[in-house]
Amino acid sequence: MAFTAKDVKELRELTGVGMMDCKRALTESDGDKDKAVAYLREHGLATAQKKAGRVTAEGMAYADVFDGVGVVVEVNSETDFVAKNDMFVGFVKGVAAVVATNAPADVDELMALPYPETGNTVAAQQQEMILVIGENISVRRFVRYTDGLSVPYVHADGKIGVIVNLEISGISDDDAVNELGKDIAMQIAAMRPLYLDTASVDADELEKEKEIQLNKAIEENKAKNLPDDKARQIAESMVKGRINKYYEEFCLLNQPYVKENKLTVEKHVAQVSKALGGKIAIKAFTRFEKGEGIEKKQEDFAAEVASMVK
Repeated sequence: MAFTAKDVKELRELTGVGMMDCKRALTESDGDKDKAVAYLREHGLATAQKKAGRVTAEGMAYADVFDGVGVVVEVNSETDFVAKNDMFVGFVKGVAAVVATNAPADVDELMALPYPETGNTVAAQQQEMILVIGENISVRRFVRYTDGLSVPYVHADGKIGVIVNLEISGISDDDAVNELGKDIAMQIAAMRPLYLDTASVDADELEKEKEIQLNKAIEENKAKNLPDDKARQIAESMVKGRINKYYEEFCLLNQPYVKENKLTVEKHVAQVSKALGGKIAIKAFTRFEKGEGIEKKQEDFAAEVASMVK
């Protein structure tokens, strides 16, 4: 079956693939457009496999609420440029909707679920994104909240995504509660708490921190030439104060509230609750920062240019 330049153009618009690849696909498919799309998908999967080893440290962290279900996801790409692509952003939002609707247990289960309005699984849709966009893309992680009120916040077009989960009773002013939730979510984005409160701190991490601070305090006291027992007693007292500072830095409820640093977050929430005539409690939160903990490839552009002109 013959095909025309118009057929090539339509296939390109349909798939986003380059003209020469579309022409080759139509040639291999005897001009049948449906078979050409299948051909490109098949070869796109092969291309995606070649890209799979590339580091994806950019991308987008996204938070939203779907019919009362709070979701925060991170989907990674190779470059920040792709992360601003409307098609990529749409894919991220679609992944978040799948998480909200289906409650997958983990990323593997998520990837096997249907992606909205495509007939694809999430995995297959991700492969299509790789084919069209030309970069490796990976769904990294997600968290889902079904109870209480979840308030989302996305900072800097997806650099950070936050969900804060609140328990509300006796309050009918939804706008005031949502405003509080957004303020707390912005606090979480800016101040990077690791834990909700002191009871949430990992016991092993706390013991490690105490040991570090104790050894540091003992070392600082050596110059005072104190008896060993006295030096240790003073050091242990110093550690208590330093652990309180640790709580202030890493526990959300203990942090100074960014809009009024004479109050902790816990006291600010209590004040708002009292003013609204009910009770608000922060039950949980999740903060995702795109590429967090992923080692980025360091590019030596001078060396790259030098290699090209040899």
